[in-house]
Amino acid sequence: QVRLVESGGGLVQTGGSLGLTCAASGSIRQINAMAWYRQAPGKQRELVATIPTTGITNYADSVKGRFTISRDNAKNMVYLQMNSLKPEDTAIYYCYAVVVNVYRVERAYWGQGTQVTVSS
Repeated sequence: QVRLVESGGGLVQTGGSLGLTCAASGSIRQINAMAWYRQAPGKQRELVATIPTTGITNYADSVKGRFTISRDNAKNMVYLQMNSLKPEDTAIYYCYAVVVNVYRVERAYWGQGTQVTVSS
């Protein structure tokens, strides 16, 4: 079994910064794509940023220039540095990873989510 655990959420004022961390553990052979999603109250879950094994990052237009996604393949971790936060960034942030397990079976996993609240 594979588990994703996020940490680093919290309450911050407009213009502040937060860093999120996601640690993957379990029967992992390799991790392919990794990403962060978010879901605000009353809205659908949306993609925030992705980082495949190539390391080429992609961001939602709403966070470009403010958020940075990175990964540490040796530690099976993905990070999201969020700067210049706005109230509209308030949401539950979810880690996502496509994992190949030790039995060479590939599937997607989600973390449990971490709350980010930006006060105005």
